[in-house]
Amino acid sequence: MRKLGYLVALAMLAAAPALAHQNFMPRDEVIHNTPEWKGERFADGRPKVPDAILDRMKNVTLEEAWATLRNAGYEHQYEDGWATLYPDKILVGRVLTSTWIPGRLDLQRVIEADGKVDGRKGGHNAWPVDMLEKRDVYVSDHFCLKVDGPSIGDNVGNAIYARSGNGIVYDGAVRDINGLRELPNFTSFVRAYDPSHPYGRIGDEGRPLNSTMTSINAPTRIGGAAVMPGDVVLGRDGGVMFIPPQLAELVVQQSERTHLRDMFGHQRLNEKKYTAGQIDREWTPEIEAGY
Repeated sequence: MRKLGYLVALAMLAAAPALAHQNFMPRDEVIHNTPEWKGERFADGRPKVPDAILDRMKNVTLEEAWATLRNAGYEHQYEDGWATLYPDKILVGRVLTSTWIPGRLDLQRVIEADGKVDGRKGGHNAWPVDMLEKRDVYVSDHFCLKVDGPSIGDNVGNAIYARSGNGIVYDGAVRDINGLRELPNFTSFVRAYDPSHPYGRIGDEGRPLNSTMTSINAPTRIGGAAVMPGDVVLGRDGGVMFIPPQLAELVVQQSERTHLRDMFGHQRLNEKKYTAGQIDREWTPEIEAGY
């Protein structure tokens, strides 16, 4: 019995390094944090909302998504005040997150050492990029850092685009704006542009450490919005909605129903069969029957 207990202890110790690096959210923890999603998942545990739902989401307005989420009890899923690349385009995709804090040297040493153990390559601003899948949206809280803050320029942007075919929601500043605009569908929502270079690694050109990335694929905050890995991003008209994956199909269905009712109402108005006052209120049984 004592030998069995010893073997169990050894097994737990052997597993400890894999569990220690909680800044990279393990698959089991991502699944644990998203129990209401019953569908397919990525290898990293994120909910994988079907492509067909993402396609239909492009026709949803922010108002329609907001109404459905609010009725479901989700009050903190919208954020605006963005600068946008390609403001006339719509951004839709599945969320992969990262979170940063102001530079903290001792923690940075730990994270960089952990990255070597985990086989991470390059600067830690590239680590979440290496995890992106097609139709993902990289969503990052960089605490609105601007001067000496941009962790995304044209090289990282090209890597994001190559892996996801999509843009970003970045609560911070980007650089190399001309290079980013060469990517035709890099539809992105960012806080600012700044030409300065980030100093996010120990020893970067002798400059003080300006920011430290503390988590990947974990819950995060973008302005006043709560964001989870696997959420669906709907970015359009200057604002961004983060839709819980278990509600994505409902958002689409209710939006489509609204569009049909609007088409019917507009048709009846054009026909002068009803007045605006009759259409722009709860419909009578007669109108409902016609619909």
